[in-house]
Amino acid sequence: MRTDIFARLDREPEPPKIEPPRMSRHRIALFCGTLAFYLAIVVAVLVSSWLVTLDWKVMLFRPYQQWPEFHAFLDYYIVLGQRGPTATLVACWLGWRSWRQHTLRPLLTLGASLLLLNATVGAVKIGLGRLGPHYATQIGSAELFAGGDIFPSGHTANAVVTWGILAYLATTPRARRYLSAASAIVSLGVGLTTVYLGTHWLSDVLLGWAAGLLILLGLPWVEPLITRAEAWIFAQREALRGRGRPVPSVPVAAGGPRPVVLPQPAGGDAVESPALEPVAAGGHTAATASTVAGARPRAHPPAPTHLVRSERTPVTPTGSRRPPHADRTPRGGTAPARPMSGG
Repeated sequence: MRTDIFARLDREPEPPKIEPPRMSRHRIALFCGTLAFYLAIVVAVLVSSWLVTLDWKVMLFRPYQQWPEFHAFLDYYIVLGQRGPTATLVACWLGWRSWRQHTLRPLLTLGASLLLLNATVGAVKIGLGRLGPHYATQIGSAELFAGGDIFPSGHTANAVVTWGILAYLATTPRARRYLSAASAIVSLGVGLTTVYLGTHWLSDVLLGWAAGLLILLGLPWVEPLITRAEAWIFAQREALRGRGRPVPSVPVAAGGPRPVVLPQPAGGDAVESPALEPVAAGGHTAATASTVAGARPRAHPPAPTHLVRSERTPVTPTGSRRPPHADRTPRGGTAPARPMSGG
């Protein structure tokens, strides 16, 4: 018994219709506004504006020393923003969704969002090279281009994307609202936890929120690629399954090739020829020129010689299946006169 996901997908010919979110005007407006906010934060850090001053004030305030009673709990809560555990947990849930909904779209959407997250956030991290609060070298400095990799916050962006994808893939408006609110609370808490622990600047968290939201808002543009990827995966699956299938043997149907009976030699029985000939219309065997002329048959593996038992009664020249009888009168003829006996 097959236990893979394709075994479930084969049970129904068509998956249910699940409409993905469209790139509406409202969504485009949110995307443009979030992009403007993203660029504004990057520029504010590059010019060492008031935002960098606020970063230093929060860092010198040291929240983890002001409220040490929350430290133990927040050490565990920050795991909700780590990519490995959260991606594994959400992938298990979306895998079950794929099994139930007979489609690979949930898993492919998660994979596409994580690829976009790694590409965009990773490129900005390496390009700006900002150091974290624990490794800062000069008070009031933006600490850019110093070999760091914390701007934007990866934990925050990952929390927004990983938990927000559940709301994106929701099948009802009510579920989408509830999951959106839950993912917003989780990602907000993860971002503030990194500031509390002193692992990120406040501006890192703001940029992480914007980066994750941009990916979720732009996913409808990636939906055509996801659809083509799903179709390609199923096509490759069918091709692989077709290669491993054995060629079925075709049984001989009625009217197919039948053994040819050679002319009966004198004083002998009819012998079956190993060669098979096609059957002509009416069920009679079509004899070839080689058979009639007594030509040498084609080379075939030797077949055992045995007597052929006729399947039908002999056919008379008049087309009747019964042998002629002398005491019967054909139809339309005159019966012969019988001798009169007695007086």
